[in-house]
Amino acid sequence: MKKSKFFLATLALLMLVSATAAEATNDLSRARGATARFHDIATAQGAGYGGPLEDLAGISCIANPGVGVMGIHYVNGALVGDASLDAATPEVLVYQQLPNGKLRLVAAEYIVFQGAWLIAENTAAPTLFGQTLTLVPAGNRYGLPPFYEIHAWIWMHNPDGMFKDWNPSGSCA
Repeated sequence: MKKSKFFLATLALLMLVSATAAEATNDLSRARGATARFHDIATAQGAGYGGPLEDLAGISCIANPGVGVMGIHYVNGALVGDASLDAATPEVLVYQQLPNGKLRLVAAEYIVFQGAWLIAENTAAPTLFGQTLTLVPAGNRYGLPPFYEIHAWIWMHNPDGMFKDWNPSGSCA
């Protein structure tokens, strides 16, 4: 009897993990499909992604020496202000500059301000792609109030992982 309960519990857990992985894969496909047109920066800007965003030091290509880079952030202000997350509508598009000066779309970033998230009566941290978003506290390099964020490196391989903030393969040079 104990073995069959253990087997059923293990099977249920495996089914849950498989369902979560399938959902994350589906969300990544939706993100790629929805952002493919934004390889053209003019199209992204026409869709409301203004930019580039600069940090408090006036830096637009965000890097962490010895760790990696994010890149140049183009923010859709209308999407940042709400309390919802949707894989098909990232709040930020992340680009890296190529040697010829053109911009290459490398990632999507999803952001929700902590205040908006709590006002919407959410009690747990937001999740997307089966991942819990990271809380960036006040006092951050952008001068923003606390916010949750996650990067999805859907257009450039990140050897450290699809959802890591920093990509050691990128460049701000």
